[in-house]
Amino acid sequence: MIRITDYLDMIIMAAVVYKILSLGKNSRATSLFKGLGVFLLALWVSTLLQLHGISYIMGLLVNWGVLALIILFQPEIRRILEELGSRKFNIMGLFSPRESLTALDHAIGQTVLACTEMSKTRTGALIVFERELKLDDMVRSGTVLDAAVSNELLKNIFFVKAPMHDGAVIIRQGRVLGAGCMLPLSKNVNLSRDLGMRHRAGIGMSENSDAVVVIVSEETGSISVATGGMLKRHLMPETLENLLRNELLPRESQEADKRRFDLFGWLRARKDGAGDDE
Repeated sequence: MIRITDYLDMIIMAAVVYKILSLGKNSRATSLFKGLGVFLLALWVSTLLQLHGISYIMGLLVNWGVLALIILFQPEIRRILEELGSRKFNIMGLFSPRESLTALDHAIGQTVLACTEMSKTRTGALIVFERELKLDDMVRSGTVLDAAVSNELLKNIFFVKAPMHDGAVIIRQGRVLGAGCMLPLSKNVNLSRDLGMRHRAGIGMSENSDAVVVIVSEETGSISVATGGMLKRHLMPETLENLLRNELLPRESQEADKRRFDLFGWLRARKDGAGDDE
């Protein structure tokens, strides 16, 4: 007989397992998980082949494994506990609240506006939109913030005499998570020689994560976007906005917007047609 508490038990266990697996979104945690998988595979093979010496040594390592994992994953575990204590915590993490999509849509519009104005004044900027892979290590290299994205905030951060203008802004779910952050430089030796450190950092960030990086050149004022190690240069504001929406917003949201605009166009066409008939 399955009780209600059994269902509750399974839901809680599923939530805990999901949160543990979500640690793999961090690049450092991914490497550690791979190493752990290799270790467990070696332990299983040694036991299967009855390699008693190796099995004994690896068995001793397993006894200390839990403590070692706690030490290695201390930042990630602390982040999960902080989420548990926050009102924004989503127990299953299986859906994005409408508020997050609205904030992200607003952030895209404000970013395009800020980049357009900074392009005219040739103010250098480096803006990172985080996606699935968490960038906590990059955030900790700068100043941790929690602020809504606005045109004025971005322009103030990248103002040439501002203390954080040389670093990058990292945006998570439509909010500024950090500023003045240091990014890894690209190791691609085939990059154009006219690309400065800001562009190389943007490309390097896109090589090491799934982030979308917006770059405004201080020398020319041109706007570029780096994704997957590729750089798209000399973008117009309209192209920048379309690119960010295509990369960051869910397809379902874009299709809904398209259908809504198509409906408005159909209604407008019918109205114009009725006016012509008169």
